[in-house]
Amino acid sequence: MNKKVVIPLVFLSFSLLYLCGSTPEKFHTPEEVAMYNLVADTLHEGYNGLFAASGDCEQCHGYDVNGIASSGGETGDVNVVDDWKTSMMAMSAKDPFWRAKVSHEVLTIPNHQEEIEDKCTSCHASMGHFAAFHEGAEHYSIEDMVQDPWGLDGVSCLSCHQQKDEALGDTHSGDIRFDTTKVAYGQYISPLASPMVLATGYSPVFSEHIQDAGICASCHTLITETVDLDGEFIGSNFVEQATYHEWLNSTYDDQDISCQNCHMPNLGDTPIFLIAGLNTAPRQNFSVHEFAGANTFMLQLMKDNKEELELSGSDADFDQTIAATFESLQTQSANLSLSALQRDENSASFSVTVSNLAGHKFPSGYPARRLFLQFTVTDDAGNTLFSSGETGENFILLDEEGVEPHYETIDSEDQVQIYEMAMGDVNGDFTTILDRGFVHLKDNRLLPIGFSYQDEVIDTVLVHGNATLDSDYLGKASSLGRDRITYNVSLDEYFGELNVEVSAFYQSIPHKWLEEMFSDSTEEIELFRDMYESADKTPVLVGYESIILDDYVGLSELEKENFWSVYYDENQRPIITAESNADIQIYNVSGSLVHSGFVRSGANLFPLFSPGIYLITSSETSTALKLIVR
Repeated sequence: MNKKVVIPLVFLSFSLLYLCGSTPEKFHTPEEVAMYNLVADTLHEGYNGLFAASGDCEQCHGYDVNGIASSGGETGDVNVVDDWKTSMMAMSAKDPFWRAKVSHEVLTIPNHQEEIEDKCTSCHASMGHFAAFHEGAEHYSIEDMVQDPWGLDGVSCLSCHQQKDEALGDTHSGDIRFDTTKVAYGQYISPLASPMVLATGYSPVFSEHIQDAGICASCHTLITETVDLDGEFIGSNFVEQATYHEWLNSTYDDQDISCQNCHMPNLGDTPIFLIAGLNTAPRQNFSVHEFAGANTFMLQLMKDNKEELELSGSDADFDQTIAATFESLQTQSANLSLSALQRDENSASFSVTVSNLAGHKFPSGYPARRLFLQFTVTDDAGNTLFSSGETGENFILLDEEGVEPHYETIDSEDQVQIYEMAMGDVNGDFTTILDRGFVHLKDNRLLPIGFSYQDEVIDTVLVHGNATLDSDYLGKASSLGRDRITYNVSLDEYFGELNVEVSAFYQSIPHKWLEEMFSDSTEEIELFRDMYESADKTPVLVGYESIILDDYVGLSELEKENFWSVYYDENQRPIITAESNADIQIYNVSGSLVHSGFVRSGANLFPLFSPGIYLITSSETSTALKLIVR
């Protein structure tokens, strides 16, 4: 088991335990302590003038070999450090894709290297970045970061717990406000201060703001200054990502469901002992520090290359984080529904509804991320009659051309619905260079429930492209977080069974996003290229629905005409007129029998079924009537 083992601290003296009102107890012998130190993997320890490193927190909040601290009931071990250190937060400064992308931006716009690296490290290496500026530095570069253990700590413990309650939620783009004294803000009232003060010099302080979504705002809203193709500022800004603002423009904000509620699951009444080696009273409402989001691809890539990337998490810890992220994607992101609209001898049409379950747009965050729909119709022998959203090598969409528009109706196989944000440069050409972002060529990502064009943050979360013309997307559905697409399928006089399937697939880094970067070369790009080429690029299935339509009762064999006629009364109820008495069968659009009975010669009130298209047939007369119920 590759766990960092927690050892009792020297300050756990008899007198301190007595003062705390607890019975003195030794958890480990000196021999055990020596052995544990030999087998433990290590995180950096120490203080850089503004922050303590994660290794200092691990002493009490890491793995406890006795299974007492950070463990409870069915939850098992939930220690803060092991859950955190295989998250994208912990690995943010060692993320090989991020490093490759920063190097690509610098290679493309070399005259802005200092500004680019300053901005990127403010979030990805915050404890190194802000400590350097606190000590008087004017810049903090990637070169500085790779030699700085606090920078390499990524979004570490105090990147969040040392943020102060100042302008919370009002800042963005890496403008983080830290307390410059040694405090660690937490959610629990009356924290036991002495152990932390003696071990690290830090004082635990209760503050409600640590559970506020505003803690996440500074880094999860990024607005860049646009440069032209010559690398010159043009005096324009571009919203590269605005996850926090998307949350503000949703019902989640109104209901006080913060980022932490979803990304740090709360254990409720389960009692958790917070400090290893110290017999303190248990706490409830503990938040698990797994930070599961949506990036299973990078988590798996980094696990596969953890030695080269110098990552400390065990395979078991990685697997747990990856599993939690899969669960987040597959249960908290999107739902699909599928229904048949109509079918005749030559065509069929279907409705697909995609619903957003997240508290922000989906996908959200870094603009590479996207969701696409794969829609397939096959006959009763398994032959494909229609397919939209097929993928080939590296799961590249076969029919994606340029920036695929948003569709309200899809009636051709070369059309595919992709929910994404696409950036354009000053010439309106698609780009993946963040600093060249000038115009949103498209943003049709699924809106969160409660989205409103009257919200005060609407300027950062606008819809772009022809999704603005789609009444299903921006009508009543916009506030419901839904979109509906109609698929029209040509059947060419096929009357047999139809098998219809729709799948929603998520990609965090599709190959299309990498083409521009892979056309260049830096040391960081080549390192990531090697890792990417050997990685599993399978998109994550986040939704699936299927239906089967029975054989169609067609009109092609009907011989007698004018046996039926239809009109509607003042209440829009259909009145059926038949030339003679007959037994009838009524089928819905799926080909299922919904009614059988008898009609008399003359007018007959049609049974009151749900609105839709029906087919009335009579085997006695070899006639049929297609009827629309409004």
